[in-house]
Amino acid sequence: MLDLQFRQRSNMQRVRYFGQESAALVGFGIRVMLVTKQHDTGGIARRLAGLGGVIELSHDLFEGLSTVIGDPAGYGLMVLDCDSIGGIQAGMQAFYRLGETARRLPVILVSTECATQTFPEGHSAPTLLRAPLFGSCVAGRP
Repeated sequence: MLDLQFRQRSNMQRVRYFGQESAALVGFGIRVMLVTKQHDTGGIARRLAGLGGVIELSHDLFEGLSTVIGDPAGYGLMVLDCDSIGGIQAGMQAFYRLGETARRLPVILVSTECATQTFPEGHSAPTLLRAPLFGSCVAGRP
């Protein structure tokens, strides 16, 4: 059972119920940079917000990268919608452009091109998820 609460500027919160009397919100308050050229960000943004993230949206790849590089401690996650920015290779190039920031910041690349989902141990590589996303994938469970 899920309970949706909408907040200003596409910041949404969702509570996940695991029992009748307990609820857990994963990632509460984590600032998430979502880079997508799609103006209807529904699926990815809803799932991230459902885990408690505060979503900041950029429709331009380089603007999103610049914002995160300029404030690396301010973000807890960066998500790239690779299908809207030129494919999985463009997403990988963007990950490498993050440089030192990528060592401290988890990065998720979402693409329909993703044949195998990967969940690396550290931040030396991005997490690769196949689109469309389902809630358990965003939570880091295959």
